[in-house]
Amino acid sequence: MRKINKSGIKIIDFGSGCFENEKIYTYIQSRFYRAPEIVLGIPYNAAIDMWSFGCILYELYVGYPLFPGEDEKDHMALMMEVKGVPPRSVLARSSRRKVFFDDDYVPVIVPNSRGKTRMPGGKNLLKMMSCSDTDFVDFIDVSKYLVFSNLLICIEMY
Repeated sequence: MRKINKSGIKIIDFGSGCFENEKIYTYIQSRFYRAPEIVLGIPYNAAIDMWSFGCILYELYVGYPLFPGEDEKDHMALMMEVKGVPPRSVLARSSRRKVFFDDDYVPVIVPNSRGKTRMPGGKNLLKMMSCSDTDFVDFIDVSKYLVFSNLLICIEMY
């Protein structure tokens, strides 16, 4: 804290920063805060930073990461456990779809190294946070407003 009666947090990480028209990285963001577009290999935009911001706010409020995946498969399973399966239209654009889904776009469910199996839609963010302020939970759930790059649609469920 800088001052006793005033706290402030600055989130600064330009490690993979680039201009939107000059993207040079294909796999970016620290895993716990990595957006679905990155994991799925879909073209991304600045919306991935809002996803990460939502993950950070959750962690600050609850005290532990929202999606602490041990690897990318576990990370995707954690995201789907809370957000459900991404729409087929999104998965169809994914260059990495077959890593996480079968030919019919059904998630490949595998236990992690501790034997934990995660089911899509199995958890509720509001209940996970034990927070009575639904506006705050909706704000953290920035993914409900997340526009998957260049799709020009707002996906309510993801």
